[in-house]
Amino acid sequence: MAFDIIAIGDTVIDDFIRLSDSSHGKVDEEKNLLCIPFRNKVPFEFSKLVSAVGNSPNAAVSGARLGLKTAIITNVGHDSNGKLCIDTFRKELVSTNFVRQHDGKKTNYHYVLWLENDRTILIKHEEFPYELPLFEPPKWLYLSSLGEHSLSFHKKIADYCTENPRVKLAFQPGTYQMKFGHESLRHIYERSDFFICNIEEAQLILNTSENDKKKLLSAMRELGPKIVVLTDGPLGAYLSYADENWFIPLYPDHREAYERTGAGDAFASTFVSALALGKSPLEAFTWAPVNSMSVVQKIGAQEGLLSRAKLEELLKKAVAEEEWRPQKI
Repeated sequence: MAFDIIAIGDTVIDDFIRLSDSSHGKVDEEKNLLCIPFRNKVPFEFSKLVSAVGNSPNAAVSGARLGLKTAIITNVGHDSNGKLCIDTFRKELVSTNFVRQHDGKKTNYHYVLWLENDRTILIKHEEFPYELPLFEPPKWLYLSSLGEHSLSFHKKIADYCTENPRVKLAFQPGTYQMKFGHESLRHIYERSDFFICNIEEAQLILNTSENDKKKLLSAMRELGPKIVVLTDGPLGAYLSYADENWFIPLYPDHREAYERTGAGDAFASTFVSALALGKSPLEAFTWAPVNSMSVVQKIGAQEGLLSRAKLEELLKKAVAEEEWRPQKI
């Protein structure tokens, strides 16, 4: 089977722990710290387990909800959590042909400390052996978060893309991919047809304190990607392709965000899905914020992902009622 999108990246279980007012938790905005009492019993409101998530799994599910044929290249343990993730992918119509279960390994399990509408995530990536399976060339490869021992695996992905020039590559770097540095992943950046990260991540990748959005877009383009998107949280997002730069605000929604996990993944994956469906970069730029808006009204990165019909309905409504559209900068 030829897929529209094959996503490559780690799969995790997210265990959301909703901290309450009675937990005495608070956020130090100046130092960007979550503060809770130490040497104490800290109450919480409730917890919720969300399976088969992570940047790339979220992208695979997002594409499937939008009507694309998607698959995931990932590793899980040969445990109950691994089975839960596989069952979730199948329920979401994401192919599990390339999911490897490993004896003696645990499926990645993260704890999400959730206060107000944002969160801090306690992460632990198991050391899985990364391998690229055999598969027919898809329209898109979607590469995102992998563990700290994955550097050599990126060379195999870059080589595959070189051998299959018609395959388009989307790159949404995760924590360790940013730590590797852009020079270590030079072939990935140079081969990327689409690249996305947030403003702070772009500054980290480029080792700069530059805050001018057009300059940051230009610097990221110089690393090789044909299309670059930089997100700026509640302030919107920026797009650069060809010789044009664009800005788009958040999708107009009177509701406050409930829980922000996965907003960036929804934006990135919806953009790539729109391209895979034949949309222009500027059209994709209008699709992406709609799914982000929906995701932050639910718990976790996938519950709020929209079908194509619902996304287009909300997009049409926003353009008609709010005159909401990209702005050239």
